Amino acid sequence: MRDEGIGDDAALPGLRGLLRSVRTPDFAGTVFHEVEARSALNRVPGTSQMPFTWTVNPYRGCTHACVYCLAGDTPVRLADGGSRPIAELRVGDEVLGTEPDGPGGRRRYVRTTVAAHWSTRRRAHRVSLTDGTAIVTSDEHRFLSDQHGLSDEGWRHVTPGWCRSGRRPHLRAGTVLRGPGPGPAASSSPRRSAEYGSGYLCGLVRADAARTRATAEPFPSQWVELEALARAHHLLAGLPEDGADTAAVTSARRHREVARAGTGPAAPTEPGAADLARTDPAAVADSLLTQPPRADLHPALPAPVARSVAWPREPGPGWTAGFVAGVLDACGEVADGVLRIVVAGEEMARALVAALGRLGFRVAAEPAAVPGAVRLRVRGGAAEHLRLVAAVDPAVGRVRDVCGAPVEQPASGAPRVESVRDLGVEMPMFDITTGTGDFVAAGVISHNCFARNTHTYLDLDAGKDFDSQIVVKVNVARVLERELHAPRWRREPVAMGTNTDPYQRAEGRYRLMPGVIRALGRSGTPFSVLTKGTVLARDLPEIAAAAADVPVGMDVSIALVDRALQAHLEPGTPTPSARLDLVRRITDAGLGCGVMVAPVLPLLTDSAEALDAVLGEIAAAGATGATVLALHLRPGTKEWFMGWLAREYPALVPRYERLYRGGAYLDAGYRRELGRRVGPLLARHGLDRPFPTPRTRSGGTAAPSDRPEGQLSLL
Repeated sequence: MRDEGIGDDAALPGLRGLLRSVRTPDFAGTVFHEVEARSALNRVPGTSQMPFTWTVNPYRGCTHACVYCLAGDTPVRLADGGSRPIAELRVGDEVLGTEPDGPGGRRRYVRTTVAAHWSTRRRAHRVSLTDGTAIVTSDEHRFLSDQHGLSDEGWRHVTPGWCRSGRRPHLRAGTVLRGPGPGPAASSSPRRSAEYGSGYLCGLVRADAARTRATAEPFPSQWVELEALARAHHLLAGLPEDGADTAAVTSARRHREVARAGTGPAAPTEPGAADLARTDPAAVADSLLTQPPRADLHPALPAPVARSVAWPREPGPGWTAGFVAGVLDACGEVADGVLRIVVAGEEMARALVAALGRLGFRVAAEPAAVPGAVRLRVRGGAAEHLRLVAAVDPAVGRVRDVCGAPVEQPASGAPRVESVRDLGVEMPMFDITTGTGDFVAAGVISHNCFARNTHTYLDLDAGKDFDSQIVVKVNVARVLERELHAPRWRREPVAMGTNTDPYQRAEGRYRLMPGVIRALGRSGTPFSVLTKGTVLARDLPEIAAAAADVPVGMDVSIALVDRALQAHLEPGTPTPSARLDLVRRITDAGLGCGVMVAPVLPLLTDSAEALDAVLGEIAAAGATGATVLALHLRPGTKEWFMGWLAREYPALVPRYERLYRGGAYLDAGYRRELGRRVGPLLARHGLDRPFPTPRTRSGGTAAPSDRPEGQLSLL
């Protein structure tokens, strides 16, 4: 969190308990007003029909309207060295992030977990880099540049603009971006090659045999890890019985098979870096092929396996990638993000150096602690390490891990911005929240993003200000714990999420809810949570622990499954599919989960077909029950919503005016008709049964009823 000079000129001078008003790098266009609240428990008015008396709201306002985002096919680097399109990431996935590592803008790579994932529609811009990479993103997205004189450690927006502290730093032609650089395309995966399996077995078996030559252990030795064994088992299962013909055998016959070649005695001295650098791949292959047969690779090695580990005279790219992967899985080790390979004997070392050279990688020889071993360090730091992982795809997780390595320029040089072009169209885009606040996308480091009418008491509007002026009760957990231990507290049910979402994206940064949940559970207070935010998945262990002591109700808001309409109505919230996945994760944690189909929009999402579709998806996700709530429009929200309706669906404005002519609530006739439509659908999908909630005012339990006051604030 960085204070950009707003604190001395607070936007809300009348707000009690204001500590500071800050603009964070994570939320462009958003100001967080951090306050020390005097109380945390809010009493619901006695005239309300709500089935609870108390609420807790850590936030006023909601950050669900996102502003960052990348195109869905943008590859994000995973913590295991692989990559996945950002659209396919899920909460809980581990990705590669960074954290500061000393002065001068130094950073190092670390593992970080996806805490939230969502999508929206944004105007698209293409950022073209000198290494050929093209990144489609929104104008608000930020990348880490290599110019540390900038504020905020070199983070730059895609396009120019203004923030409260002045003009925001932005990308220009020639801007140097930081990151490991792009890996090979998914279509060039080495495992697509038919020769890859033979090369992998050759590297794994021969490297293992060389290491265990003195003890003559059978393959696999105790050193071969389960991940490598699983891949070897899969590959060996495809080998023929002795005497049968396969592509591998045909290739071996074509190249002059050396099925029983050993690794020879250990070299008396280690090769120096200069010697290894001059290794000629063709000469190595000839020397290996012309040496006379020696001892078996492993005792009693089956003939089909022996054939599969023959040295080919002309190894292709697929065989070479497999061979390097096999040796890495047998002999690779990583310390502080540096990849080293310790092989037994000069012969194996020269074969490995030759293979790495054919793939475009360099190594340096280092002193080895074990006599007869050769210790090789892959040069180029984390960038080359990740490129090697992508190029050869080892199976063992520990040799794929670059965490701890410093963020340095790739061996080919840091990419520079060539151009930034506005594509002139809006398109679906995706973003994530991570524990470090950043992630590696397309080879460069990206920054990630993290009840309307209640804002009007601060002289803020219920529209844009509700999305961008967020009041954060930073001491809410501490104050709540004090109130819950007061002698007058009767442990009445507490509801969260009925005004503003406690698991909005800002919760990924402020982390207020774990303390709130612990305080409620320890005090014996029943509670419920209603949310549309997938950040909740982070706290499932805390919630499950509390549920062992007190009644807990879990509800997820899913208004519709139409992705296009959702992008208009809830542009910054998690997608319907992400929220359905959250329902599954809640039930998998042993908790009951109800779903609020709210708000249902008259003439837009209220047809039998639309309701049947969403209820079918909800039932398939394992929901315990569901309730359908129609849209109601309180003052403030009504003006904002009708403005949105006039822009998006102007023909519906007169009909809405008639439906809401009585005020905030829909016409009674419409509500009765909606109830008649919904009842049979709930029964058809098995969602009409009550689901667990905390005790109501009367002390019993009940499913949520169709009361307009129960819906989440729209958008």
